[in-house]
Order: sequence, then C-alpha cells, then structure tokens
Amino acid sequence: MRKIEHIGIAVKDIDSSNALFASLFGEAHYKIEDVEREGVKTSFFKCGPNKIELLQATTEDSPIAKFIEKKGEGIHHIAFAVDDIEKEIERLTAAGFNMIHKEPKKGADDKLIAFLHPKSTNGVLIELCQEINK
Repeated sequence: MRKIEHIGIAVKDIDSSNALFASLFGEAHYKIEDVEREGVKTSFFKCGPNKIELLQATTEDSPIAKFIEKKGEGIHHIAFAVDDIEKEIERLTAAGFNMIHKEPKKGADDKLIAFLHPKSTNGVLIELCQEINK
C-alpha cells in the first residue's frame, strides 16, 4: 500500500454536506459522481495531498443507507492506493484477511476497488484503490 487515497464519510444530504466541507476546507468539491450499481452519490474534496469522499445513499437498501441507519453519519472507510489491486487482494487473503470483494470492481473517481471486511481489520472498513489506467 502506497498511501491513504481518501477517507470516505457517509452523509444524509450531500448538498448540505458539500456546503459544510467547502466552508471547512475553503474550496468547493472537485467532482460529483453517481455510482448507480452501489446506490451512492459521491462528492470529492481535496485537502492538501489527501482526499475526502462524501457518500450519500441513492437507494434505501444501499450499503451507505444501511450504515447510516445503524451508525449515523460519519467516517465510513479509509481507502489506500495500491499499484496492483489483484496482487494486494491475493497477498491480504493469504495473510488471513477477509475480503468482501475477491475480485476488483469499478468504483468512483476512475478507480478499481475492493473492500476488506471490518471484522478482520479491528472494525475499520478498508478499501483498496487502483487507478484504472494502470
């Protein structure tokens, strides 16, 4: 893993959250994207060399809707940039981590993604991210 790619924050209302984080960071988001297959709308902010991803559910049965129902708004996941997501999935599986995704899939912000189950990472949902053009 090379670096923290972004921190994902589950929100109920992306418009009001965009205004809040724009005020916090002193600049507007740089991208909004719907990821229909995940039932989520995302908004990305730059914060120095890091990124923050806001996630709003677009369907009642999406993972974000379920997260907010259980835990409320807040940090949902930490994403790490990797050079070769398939090798990382293989390495982490061999090391005993429980992968939610055994194969990478297309995520937001032009990334291939895969999640590790929080039961194997001290309760923290971890996302692996690889640039698609790699």
